[in-house]
Amino acid sequence: MTVVLVVMCLIVGGLELYLGKQSRDQARAFADRIEELREQVGKQNGVLVTVGEQLTAELSRVKREVLPGLDDRLRRNTGQIEELGGLLRQADEYIKTQASRLQDLEQQRVTLSALRRKLTDLETAVRAAPAPDTPDAGERIDTALVRLADLERNDTEIQKLQRDLTRTLEDVEDVVGDLLRYTGGELDDALRSSLRGGRSEGASPVPGRLWARDPQVQDVMEDMYERCLGAVRLSTRFRTVERAEGGGPERRRYFLSGRSMEDLAGAFTELLISTGGDLGAAALLPTDVRVAGAPHPADRPVMSDEAALKGLMRALYDSGGGTAQIGPLLTVRTREELLCAVLTSSQSLELENDEVFWDPSAAALRLRRMASHQVWELTDWAGRLPTT
Repeated sequence: MTVVLVVMCLIVGGLELYLGKQSRDQARAFADRIEELREQVGKQNGVLVTVGEQLTAELSRVKREVLPGLDDRLRRNTGQIEELGGLLRQADEYIKTQASRLQDLEQQRVTLSALRRKLTDLETAVRAAPAPDTPDAGERIDTALVRLADLERNDTEIQKLQRDLTRTLEDVEDVVGDLLRYTGGELDDALRSSLRGGRSEGASPVPGRLWARDPQVQDVMEDMYERCLGAVRLSTRFRTVERAEGGGPERRRYFLSGRSMEDLAGAFTELLISTGGDLGAAALLPTDVRVAGAPHPADRPVMSDEAALKGLMRALYDSGGGTAQIGPLLTVRTREELLCAVLTSSQSLELENDEVFWDPSAAALRLRRMASHQVWELTDWAGRLPTT
Protein backbone atom coordinates (compact mmCIF):
# COMPACT_ATOMS: atom_id res chain seq x y z
CA MET A 1 0.00 0.00 0.00
CA THR A 2 2.82 2.35 0.84
CA VAL A 3 4.46 1.60 -2.49
CA VAL A 4 1.24 2.49 -4.33
CA LEU A 5 1.02 5.81 -2.52
CA VAL A 6 4.64 6.60 -3.33
CA VAL A 7 4.07 5.76 -7.00
CA MET A 8 0.98 7.95 -7.13
CA CYS A 9 2.86 10.83 -5.52
CA LEU A 10 5.59 10.47 -8.11
CA ILE A 11 3.03 10.45 -10.92
CA VAL A 12 1.28 13.56 -9.56
CA GLY A 13 4.62 15.34 -9.15
CA GLY A 14 5.60 14.47 -12.72
CA LEU A 15 2.28 15.79 -14.06
CA GLU A 16 2.70 19.04 -12.13
CA LEU A 17 6.20 19.46 -13.51
CA TYR A 18 4.95 18.78 -17.05
CA LEU A 19 2.04 21.23 -16.74
CA GLY A 20 4.34 23.88 -15.29
CA LYS A 21 6.72 23.48 -18.22
CA GLN A 22 3.82 23.75 -20.70
CA SER A 23 2.56 26.89 -18.99
CA ARG A 24 6.02 28.49 -19.09
CA ASP A 25 6.40 27.61 -22.79
CA GLN A 26 3.01 29.16 -23.62
CA ALA A 27 3.82 32.31 -21.64
CA ARG A 28 7.18 32.59 -23.42
CA ALA A 29 5.51 32.11 -26.85
CA PHE A 30 2.86 34.71 -25.99
CA ALA A 31 5.54 37.20 -24.93
CA ASP A 32 7.48 36.56 -28.16
CA ARG A 33 4.32 37.14 -30.21
CA ILE A 34 3.61 40.39 -28.39
CA GLU A 35 7.17 41.52 -29.08
CA GLU A 36 6.81 40.71 -32.79
CA LEU A 37 3.56 42.67 -32.95
CA ARG A 38 5.24 45.59 -31.19
CA GLU A 39 8.04 45.55 -33.75
CA GLN A 40 5.55 45.44 -36.65
CA VAL A 41 3.58 48.35 -35.21
CA GLY A 42 6.80 50.30 -34.77
CA LYS A 43 7.80 49.65 -38.40
CA GLN A 44 4.35 50.67 -39.66
CA ASN A 45 4.48 53.83 -37.59
CA GLY A 46 7.85 54.60 -39.13
CA VAL A 47 6.46 54.05 -42.63
CA LEU A 48 3.46 56.27 -41.89
CA VAL A 49 5.72 58.99 -40.54
CA THR A 50 7.86 58.79 -43.69
CA VAL A 51 4.80 58.94 -45.97
CA GLY A 52 3.41 61.85 -43.97
CA GLU A 53 6.68 63.72 -44.30
CA GLN A 54 6.72 63.05 -48.05
CA LEU A 55 3.12 64.26 -48.42
CA THR A 56 3.90 67.36 -46.39
CA ALA A 57 6.94 68.07 -48.54
CA GLU A 58 4.93 67.52 -51.74
CA LEU A 59 2.14 69.81 -50.56
CA SER A 60 4.70 72.44 -49.62
CA ARG A 61 6.28 72.14 -53.07
CA VAL A 62 2.88 72.48 -54.76
CA LYS A 63 2.04 75.56 -52.69
CA ARG A 64 5.48 77.02 -53.29
CA GLU A 65 5.91 76.26 -57.00
CA VAL A 66 2.73 75.09 -58.75
CA LEU A 67 0.03 77.35 -57.30
CA PRO A 68 1.93 80.63 -57.85
CA GLY A 69 2.62 79.54 -61.43
CA LEU A 70 -1.08 78.87 -62.03
CA ASP A 71 -1.99 82.21 -60.51
CA ASP A 72 0.56 84.02 -62.69
CA ARG A 73 -0.72 82.19 -65.76
CA LEU A 74 -4.30 83.20 -65.02
CA ARG A 75 -3.21 86.81 -64.54
CA ARG A 76 -1.28 86.73 -67.81
CA ASN A 77 -4.25 85.27 -69.68
CA THR A 78 -6.53 87.92 -68.21
CA GLY A 79 -4.07 90.63 -69.17
CA GLN A 80 -3.74 89.25 -72.70
CA ILE A 81 -7.50 89.19 -73.13
CA GLU A 82 -7.75 92.79 -71.91
CA GLU A 83 -4.95 93.81 -74.28
CA LEU A 84 -6.71 92.06 -77.15
CA GLY A 85 -9.91 93.89 -76.26
CA GLY A 86 -8.03 97.20 -76.39
CA LEU A 87 -6.47 96.27 -79.74
CA LEU A 88 -9.87 95.37 -81.12
CA ARG A 89 -11.29 98.71 -80.03
CA GLN A 90 -8.34 100.54 -81.57
CA ALA A 91 -8.67 98.55 -84.79
CA ASP A 92 -12.37 99.34 -84.94
CA GLU A 93 -11.69 103.06 -84.49
CA TYR A 94 -8.95 102.91 -87.12
CA ILE A 95 -11.26 101.18 -89.59
CA LYS A 96 -13.96 103.79 -89.00
CA THR A 97 -11.42 106.60 -89.51
CA GLN A 98 -10.07 105.04 -92.69
CA ALA A 99 -13.59 104.47 -94.00
CA SER A 100 -14.39 108.14 -93.42
CA ARG A 101 -11.19 109.18 -95.19
CA LEU A 102 -11.96 106.81 -98.05
CA GLN A 103 -15.40 108.36 -98.41
CA ASP A 104 -13.88 111.86 -98.48
CA LEU A 105 -11.36 110.77 -101.10
CA GLU A 106 -14.13 109.26 -103.17
CA GLN A 107 -15.99 112.56 -103.09
CA GLN A 108 -12.81 114.41 -104.04
CA ARG A 109 -12.24 111.98 -106.90
CA VAL A 110 -15.74 112.59 -108.22
CA THR A 111 -15.20 116.36 -107.95
CA LEU A 112 -11.84 116.15 -109.72
CA SER A 113 -13.31 113.99 -112.46
CA ALA A 114 -16.02 116.56 -113.08
CA LEU A 115 -13.42 119.35 -113.05
CA ARG A 116 -11.22 117.43 -115.46
CA ARG A 117 -14.12 117.00 -117.86
CA LYS A 118 -14.82 120.71 -117.71
CA LEU A 119 -11.16 121.56 -118.29
CA THR A 120 -11.00 119.09 -121.17
CA ASP A 121 -13.99 120.78 -122.75
CA LEU A 122 -12.34 124.14 -122.13
CA GLU A 123 -9.09 122.95 -123.71
CA THR A 124 -10.97 121.68 -126.73
CA ALA A 125 -12.79 124.98 -127.07
CA VAL A 126 -9.55 126.94 -126.70
CA ARG A 127 -7.74 124.84 -129.28
CA ALA A 128 -10.65 125.25 -131.70
CA ALA A 129 -10.72 129.03 -131.24
CA PRO A 130 -8.79 131.29 -133.68
CA ALA A 131 -5.29 132.34 -132.72
CA PRO A 132 -5.32 135.40 -130.48
CA ASP A 133 -3.76 138.67 -131.54
CA THR A 134 -2.30 139.53 -128.13
CA PRO A 135 0.57 137.63 -126.43
CA ASP A 136 -1.25 137.65 -123.04
CA ALA A 137 -3.94 135.34 -124.35
CA GLY A 138 -1.32 132.75 -125.33
CA GLU A 139 0.23 132.88 -121.88
CA ARG A 140 -3.16 132.38 -120.26
CA ILE A 141 -3.79 129.37 -122.46
CA ASP A 142 -0.40 127.88 -121.56
CA THR A 143 -1.09 128.49 -117.87
CA ALA A 144 -4.47 126.77 -118.16
CA LEU A 145 -2.88 123.77 -119.89
CA VAL A 146 -0.22 123.51 -117.18
CA ARG A 147 -2.90 123.60 -114.48
CA LEU A 148 -4.84 120.95 -116.35
CA ALA A 149 -1.76 118.71 -116.45
CA ASP A 150 -1.20 119.28 -112.71
CA LEU A 151 -4.79 118.34 -111.97
CA GLU A 152 -4.42 115.15 -113.99
CA ARG A 153 -1.28 114.25 -112.03
CA ASN A 154 -3.07 114.98 -108.76
CA ASP A 155 -5.97 112.77 -109.83
CA THR A 156 -3.53 109.95 -110.60
CA GLU A 157 -1.89 110.35 -107.20
CA ILE A 158 -5.28 110.36 -105.47
CA GLN A 159 -6.27 107.16 -107.25
CA LYS A 160 -2.97 105.58 -106.21
CA LEU A 161 -3.53 106.71 -102.62
CA GLN A 162 -7.04 105.28 -102.76
CA ARG A 163 -5.68 101.91 -103.87
CA ASP A 164 -3.12 102.00 -101.06
CA LEU A 165 -5.84 102.79 -98.53
CA THR A 166 -7.96 99.95 -99.86
CA ARG A 167 -5.08 97.50 -99.44
CA THR A 168 -4.41 98.89 -95.96
CA LEU A 169 -8.05 98.39 -94.98
CA GLU A 170 -7.92 94.81 -96.26
CA ASP A 171 -4.78 94.17 -94.20
CA VAL A 172 -6.42 95.70 -91.13
CA GLU A 173 -9.48 93.51 -91.64
CA ASP A 174 -7.22 90.45 -91.81
CA VAL A 175 -5.49 91.50 -88.59
CA VAL A 176 -8.83 92.09 -86.87
CA GLY A 177 -10.03 88.69 -88.07
CA ASP A 178 -6.92 87.05 -86.62
CA LEU A 179 -7.43 88.90 -83.34
CA LEU A 180 -11.05 87.78 -83.22
CA ARG A 181 -10.08 84.17 -83.81
CA TYR A 182 -7.30 84.36 -81.22
CA THR A 183 -9.54 86.00 -78.64
CA GLY A 184 -12.28 83.50 -79.35
CA GLY A 185 -9.81 80.66 -78.84
CA GLU A 186 -8.58 82.14 -75.56
CA LEU A 187 -12.11 82.58 -74.27
CA ASP A 188 -13.05 79.11 -75.49
CA ASP A 189 -10.13 77.63 -73.53
CA ALA A 190 -11.14 79.64 -70.47
CA LEU A 191 -14.70 78.40 -70.89
CA ARG A 192 -13.60 74.77 -71.10
CA SER A 193 -11.42 75.26 -68.01
CA SER A 194 -14.40 76.78 -66.21
CA LEU A 195 -16.63 73.84 -67.10
CA ARG A 196 -13.98 71.48 -65.75
CA GLY A 197 -13.86 73.46 -62.51
CA GLY A 198 -10.43 74.96 -63.07
CA ARG A 199 -11.29 78.61 -62.36
CA SER A 200 -13.05 80.52 -59.66
CA GLU A 201 -16.70 81.32 -60.20
CA GLY A 202 -16.18 85.06 -60.10
CA ALA A 203 -13.96 84.98 -63.21
CA SER A 204 -15.67 82.16 -65.08
CA PRO A 205 -17.22 83.04 -68.43
CA VAL A 206 -20.64 81.66 -69.25
CA PRO A 207 -21.23 80.12 -72.70
CA GLY A 208 -23.96 81.27 -75.04
CA ARG A 209 -25.05 80.25 -78.54
CA LEU A 210 -27.75 81.26 -80.99
CA TRP A 211 -28.61 79.69 -84.33
CA ALA A 212 -31.74 79.76 -86.47
CA ARG A 213 -32.39 77.73 -89.58
CA ASP A 214 -34.21 80.61 -91.30
CA PRO A 215 -31.87 83.61 -91.86
CA GLN A 216 -34.87 85.96 -92.15
CA VAL A 217 -35.68 85.59 -88.44
CA GLN A 218 -32.07 85.93 -87.31
CA ASP A 219 -32.43 89.60 -86.34
CA VAL A 220 -35.60 88.92 -84.34
CA MET A 221 -33.97 85.97 -82.60
CA GLU A 222 -30.90 88.03 -81.74
CA ASP A 223 -33.05 90.82 -80.29
CA MET A 224 -35.07 88.40 -78.13
CA TYR A 225 -31.89 86.60 -77.05
CA GLU A 226 -30.19 89.79 -75.90
CA ARG A 227 -33.34 90.90 -74.08
CA CYS A 228 -33.29 87.61 -72.21
CA LEU A 229 -29.62 88.13 -71.32
CA GLY A 230 -30.43 91.51 -69.82
CA ALA A 231 -33.41 90.12 -67.91
CA VAL A 232 -31.29 87.43 -66.21
CA ARG A 233 -28.53 89.96 -65.41
CA LEU A 234 -25.90 88.71 -67.82
CA SER A 235 -23.59 90.95 -69.84
CA THR A 236 -21.95 90.10 -73.15
CA ARG A 237 -18.21 89.91 -72.67
CA PHE A 238 -17.43 88.90 -76.25
CA ARG A 239 -19.38 87.82 -79.31
CA THR A 240 -18.37 86.11 -82.53
CA VAL A 241 -20.26 85.37 -85.73
CA GLU A 242 -19.25 82.31 -87.72
CA ARG A 243 -20.34 81.09 -91.12
CA ALA A 244 -21.15 77.41 -91.41
CA GLU A 245 -19.43 75.35 -94.06
CA GLY A 246 -21.37 75.48 -97.30
CA GLY A 247 -22.79 78.96 -96.69
CA GLY A 248 -25.42 78.07 -94.08
CA PRO A 249 -26.98 80.42 -91.51
CA GLU A 250 -24.72 82.38 -89.19
CA ARG A 251 -23.64 80.81 -85.92
CA ARG A 252 -23.46 83.32 -83.09
CA ARG A 253 -21.36 82.55 -80.02
CA TYR A 254 -21.52 84.59 -76.84
CA PHE A 255 -19.14 84.72 -73.90
CA LEU A 256 -21.16 86.05 -70.99
CA SER A 257 -20.41 87.16 -67.45
CA GLY A 258 -22.28 88.34 -64.39
CA ARG A 259 -23.53 85.13 -62.77
CA SER A 260 -22.16 81.65 -62.15
CA MET A 261 -23.35 78.49 -63.88
CA GLU A 262 -24.77 77.11 -60.62
CA ASP A 263 -26.74 80.28 -59.92
CA LEU A 264 -28.14 80.32 -63.46
CA ALA A 265 -29.06 76.63 -63.25
CA GLY A 266 -31.22 77.26 -60.19
CA ALA A 267 -32.82 80.37 -61.70
CA PHE A 268 -33.64 78.71 -65.03
CA THR A 269 -35.01 75.63 -63.27
CA GLU A 270 -37.45 77.82 -61.34
CA LEU A 271 -38.48 79.65 -64.52
CA LEU A 272 -39.04 76.42 -66.44
CA ILE A 273 -41.05 74.94 -63.59
CA SER A 274 -43.21 78.06 -63.64
CA THR A 275 -43.54 77.88 -67.43
CA GLY A 276 -44.35 74.17 -67.32
CA GLY A 277 -47.05 74.94 -64.76
CA ASP A 278 -48.84 77.02 -67.39
CA LEU A 279 -49.59 73.81 -69.30
CA GLY A 280 -52.29 73.03 -66.76
CA ALA A 281 -53.98 76.41 -67.05
CA ALA A 282 -56.66 75.01 -69.35
CA ALA A 283 -57.75 72.60 -66.62
CA LEU A 284 -58.31 75.34 -64.06
CA LEU A 285 -61.82 76.29 -63.02
CA PRO A 286 -63.34 79.26 -64.86
CA THR A 287 -63.71 82.53 -63.03
CA ASP A 288 -67.49 82.34 -62.62
CA VAL A 289 -67.35 79.11 -60.57
CA ARG A 290 -64.42 80.02 -58.35
CA VAL A 291 -64.71 81.36 -54.86
CA ALA A 292 -65.34 85.07 -54.92
CA GLY A 293 -62.14 87.05 -54.50
CA ALA A 294 -59.82 84.10 -55.09
CA PRO A 295 -57.16 84.93 -57.72
CA HIS A 296 -57.01 82.77 -60.81
CA PRO A 297 -53.65 80.96 -61.08
CA ALA A 298 -53.32 82.07 -64.70
CA ASP A 299 -53.63 85.71 -63.60
CA ARG A 300 -50.47 85.68 -61.50
CA PRO A 301 -47.96 88.48 -62.22
CA VAL A 302 -45.18 87.54 -64.63
CA MET A 303 -41.66 88.67 -63.75
CA SER A 304 -39.45 90.32 -66.35
CA ASP A 305 -36.99 87.41 -66.55
CA GLU A 306 -39.81 84.90 -67.01
CA ALA A 307 -41.44 87.07 -69.69
CA ALA A 308 -38.13 87.46 -71.54
CA LEU A 309 -37.45 83.72 -71.42
CA LYS A 310 -40.95 82.93 -72.67
CA GLY A 311 -40.51 85.45 -75.48
CA LEU A 312 -37.27 83.80 -76.54
CA MET A 313 -38.82 80.32 -76.51
CA ARG A 314 -41.86 81.46 -78.51
CA ALA A 315 -39.61 83.18 -81.05
CA LEU A 316 -37.54 80.00 -81.35
CA TYR A 317 -40.72 77.96 -81.75
CA ASP A 318 -41.93 80.25 -84.56
CA SER A 319 -38.53 80.14 -86.28
CA GLY A 320 -39.10 76.59 -87.51
CA GLY A 321 -35.76 75.30 -86.24
CA GLY A 322 -32.82 76.47 -84.18
CA THR A 323 -30.93 76.34 -80.90
CA ALA A 324 -30.36 78.86 -78.12
CA GLN A 325 -28.02 78.41 -75.16
CA ILE A 326 -27.63 80.69 -72.15
CA GLY A 327 -25.20 79.12 -69.72
CA PRO A 328 -26.74 75.85 -68.49
CA LEU A 329 -30.03 76.46 -70.34
CA LEU A 330 -30.32 74.83 -73.76
CA THR A 331 -33.45 75.33 -75.89
CA VAL A 332 -33.83 73.24 -79.05
CA ARG A 333 -36.46 73.65 -81.74
CA THR A 334 -36.78 70.85 -84.28
CA ARG A 335 -39.46 70.54 -86.93
CA GLU A 336 -41.68 68.61 -84.51
CA GLU A 337 -40.92 69.73 -80.95
CA LEU A 338 -39.56 72.36 -78.59
CA LEU A 339 -37.32 71.08 -75.78
CA CYS A 340 -35.60 72.88 -72.92
CA ALA A 341 -33.00 71.46 -70.56
CA VAL A 342 -30.85 72.68 -67.69
CA LEU A 343 -27.43 71.08 -68.16
CA THR A 344 -24.66 70.40 -65.72
CA SER A 345 -21.16 71.64 -66.50
CA SER A 346 -20.01 68.17 -67.52
CA GLN A 347 -23.01 67.70 -69.82
CA SER A 348 -22.43 71.09 -71.43
CA LEU A 349 -18.77 70.25 -71.99
CA GLU A 350 -19.70 66.86 -73.47
CA LEU A 351 -22.17 68.41 -75.92
CA GLU A 352 -19.60 71.03 -76.89
CA ASN A 353 -16.94 68.40 -77.53
CA ASP A 354 -19.39 66.43 -79.68
CA GLU A 355 -20.38 69.63 -81.57
CA VAL A 356 -24.12 69.02 -81.44
CA PHE A 357 -25.14 72.54 -80.39
CA TRP A 358 -25.62 73.59 -84.02
CA ASP A 359 -27.69 70.51 -84.94
CA PRO A 360 -31.21 70.72 -83.42
CA SER A 361 -32.08 67.11 -84.24
CA ALA A 362 -28.91 65.69 -82.68
CA ALA A 363 -29.22 68.00 -79.68
CA ALA A 364 -32.87 66.99 -79.13
CA LEU A 365 -31.88 63.32 -79.26
CA ARG A 366 -29.22 63.90 -76.60
CA LEU A 367 -31.65 65.82 -74.41
CA ARG A 368 -34.14 62.96 -74.59
CA ARG A 369 -31.52 60.69 -73.01
CA MET A 370 -31.05 62.92 -69.97
CA ALA A 371 -32.83 62.65 -66.64
CA SER A 372 -36.49 63.60 -66.72
CA HIS A 373 -36.08 66.34 -64.10
CA GLN A 374 -33.64 68.17 -66.40
CA VAL A 375 -35.78 68.27 -69.56
CA TRP A 376 -39.03 70.14 -70.30
CA GLU A 377 -41.28 69.37 -73.26
CA LEU A 378 -42.83 72.73 -74.19
CA THR A 379 -44.23 72.06 -77.65
CA ASP A 380 -47.86 72.17 -76.49
CA TRP A 381 -47.21 75.27 -74.39
CA ALA A 382 -45.58 77.16 -77.27
CA GLY A 383 -48.30 76.04 -79.70
CA ARG A 384 -51.02 77.83 -77.70
CA LEU A 385 -51.67 81.52 -78.12
CA PRO A 386 -50.20 83.56 -75.24
CA THR A 387 -52.75 84.71 -72.70
CA THR A 388 -50.81 87.81 -71.68
